[in-house]
Amino acid sequence: MTDLSSEIDIHKDYNLQKHNTLALPACAQYFCAVSNLDQLHQALSFAKANNLAITPLGQGSNLVLAGDITGLVIALELKGIEFEAQGAERVLVALAAGENWHDSVAYCLEQGFFGLENLALIPGTVGAAPIQNIGAYGVELSDFFVSLTAMDIAKGELLQLTAKDCEFAYRSSIFKQQAIDKYIIVSVCLELSRTPQVNADYPALKLALGGAKPSPKAVFDTVCSIRREKLPDPAEIPNVGSFFKNPVVVKAKVNQLLSDYPDMPYYSQSKDLSKIPAAWLIEQCGYKGYRQGNVGVHDKQALVLVNFQGKGKELLALAKRIEDDIKQKFDIELEVEPRIYGQPS
Repeated sequence: MTDLSSEIDIHKDYNLQKHNTLALPACAQYFCAVSNLDQLHQALSFAKANNLAITPLGQGSNLVLAGDITGLVIALELKGIEFEAQGAERVLVALAAGENWHDSVAYCLEQGFFGLENLALIPGTVGAAPIQNIGAYGVELSDFFVSLTAMDIAKGELLQLTAKDCEFAYRSSIFKQQAIDKYIIVSVCLELSRTPQVNADYPALKLALGGAKPSPKAVFDTVCSIRREKLPDPAEIPNVGSFFKNPVVVKAKVNQLLSDYPDMPYYSQSKDLSKIPAAWLIEQCGYKGYRQGNVGVHDKQALVLVNFQGKGKELLALAKRIEDDIKQKFDIELEVEPRIYGQPS
């Protein structure tokens, strides 16, 4: 991957509104964009010399800016894709952290590297993908993950982490738990197949495909079509996609709810656990299409909160109201999926 040295530009009191897909107004105390490892080292050195906290930033598709961010915000713009054959059937694909995720999925499909099609059109960068172990339509990043390279923020050293090291779980990883704010991911390595690998068992995807066994390209196109139909384009209606995780509850809780809501959708996760769609819970509380001041809930997908030129504190107030109503009506606690930065003003 390209690693050309050049000086970085560090900006003070930088407006971050265009750097988050919710288009929330907020400023970074300091901001810089890095396109290679030398620039990343420079940024870390500047932060250390000035005793500044560091906030890595991809395309801002999974964060809520509640207010201004103190310290140094580093926008990761590292680019590059490399691949290495592993025999006739498998291939290792190394993707730089600043590559657009959807474009990377499309590139792999064009090259005949299969497996990622269900993850098409997920917004954001490659570097953000492992942090929450992105997933959609029955597939997760961890299904193909081999390793990643990350920069240790405190030491300024590169290290490699395996899937075991990352401790992947449902929309979670070590980077959202004990290793939060300790590393900056600079590249991700995935193992893909050179023969078509189709996963079309997810109910909504299976229905859209009409039951026929599709090609990887058909899965890719269908996933894109479903997402475009259900989810608003952040460029037109600011949003971060799914705002809440789908809650996982014990089977006894599911059975209790089914007695009152026999049509409630749910998906078994194990012998004792099931997942209930958060969107369904939110709809039952009457929030689909709801607007509260300058923020609201999307009229086609209740899991998506949208911004109509509001502020972070307005969005979080709406989210808290939804959480409280779900807790009161169903005795289920929703968990916010995007990460919240800054203090509401």
